[in-house]
Amino acid sequence: MSVLTRLPVPSLGQSIVQEYGRPSPEDEMDIDSLSLQDKILRQVDLNNIERPHGCTVSFHYNHDVESHHFGRHHPMKPWRLTLTKQLVLSYGLQYAMDCYETRAASKEELEMFHKSDYLEFLESVRPKDVVDRQELLRQYNFGDDCPVFDGLWDYCTLYSGASIDAARKLINNQADIAINWSGGLHHAKKSEASGFCYINDIVVAIVELLRHHPRILYVDIDVHHGDGVEQAFASTDRVMTLSYHKYNPEEFFPGTGGLHETGPENPNNPGAHHGLNVPLKDGIDDDEYIDLFDTVTGAVIESYHPTAIVLQCGADSLGGDRLGRFNLNITAHGHCIDFIKRQGLPLLVIGGGGYTARNVARVWCHETSLCVQAQLNNELPAHIPYRQAFAGVAHGDMQLYPNLSNLEVRHPNQHDRKYFENIKAKIREQLRYLQGAPSVQMRHIPPNLLGLREELDEEIKEEREAEKVTRRKKERNVGGRGEHRFV
Repeated sequence: MSVLTRLPVPSLGQSIVQEYGRPSPEDEMDIDSLSLQDKILRQVDLNNIERPHGCTVSFHYNHDVESHHFGRHHPMKPWRLTLTKQLVLSYGLQYAMDCYETRAASKEELEMFHKSDYLEFLESVRPKDVVDRQELLRQYNFGDDCPVFDGLWDYCTLYSGASIDAARKLINNQADIAINWSGGLHHAKKSEASGFCYINDIVVAIVELLRHHPRILYVDIDVHHGDGVEQAFASTDRVMTLSYHKYNPEEFFPGTGGLHETGPENPNNPGAHHGLNVPLKDGIDDDEYIDLFDTVTGAVIESYHPTAIVLQCGADSLGGDRLGRFNLNITAHGHCIDFIKRQGLPLLVIGGGGYTARNVARVWCHETSLCVQAQLNNELPAHIPYRQAFAGVAHGDMQLYPNLSNLEVRHPNQHDRKYFENIKAKIREQLRYLQGAPSVQMRHIPPNLLGLREELDEEIKEEREAEKVTRRKKERNVGGRGEHRFV
């Protein structure tokens, strides 16, 4: 079976990375006469791809996720995952990573966030049931955006299982960066489908990470507001959410994520000021986005001190996306992952939106290369399957980095310098409300997230009372200097 057909299946607990010998110049003959494997190894050599020093990157995927279809006219096309995989494998990036074929998530794992009745409906509903189950379909918000299709439950459990597996590799120190491009479905709610999303794999993965990490920073660069994740962790200070997105409450989904929305309004709620939003208008360009991202994200990291980061890399923020309205090129989008990666923290990288499939594949391939510290040639390998998707001037002319502003419709830039400076100032103001990063005693996390919140509320309350006593002692110059430590 061709290596481009599916990822090889690793033995239990083992990666599929293999050692190989690079071909010498005298061994390089007519490229067309080479086997597919030799063509891939030649790309490995040409792009100097090797395992990164001091960093283990894992790639989590199940090829069965590609076979599902939302409907002929639906903008969500899981086929974009096929194109992404083909680019990653054709360049030979798999030789720099530990690649895992993941299992489907169990219902019990999904119940870490979602309600059991919703999961039971999701597991049982079929297209033939649509007429007879209208009441439940309305209750769980199924419709044109979130249709019922064959294999729906399998699709949801496959992409969620990959995110769970990636999170566990980080927890077990088997990876420093874990990638799941099939995940990132950030709109799904506890008992409701929303915005092409049925299971919120991000929330489930973060709950998994909270078993080990005191503080998680979630950063979302999808063109749509990461409302489902923000809502899920609205009452905790152990997760900070930061979403960059287009904001137009009247005209653009989901209509939330204004600059004024920073979490619960009650200042005594631990989650207050822990849901930060960067609302953008149409037409933001590369330099503006990079400057804003570096300034705001850097300030959040400095103030919150996360112990791990989850980065949702929705590709609908690229220029020319079918649903997006930004003017970003692939390298500007990738800058975000490079900036986060340089922080040196455990990093979960996940996909998200993206509705021009060829550009989704390009940017996620590029961002995979950034994770393994490789620089890829602009000319796409000639042996890529489905190369017609990238061929021709209108489709990028077989380049990895076409100028999307020239190829696609360029949206008028509605921003000015004053708008960006106001965002930066408001974010800095919100960060001043933080009373210090929460430091809670780690223990087993129960499957009920609400139950988890009640326990954390009590722990944080006790800790803050202890901090008050310590501060009073310091004011009286009693005792020596104390340091926080995590247990």
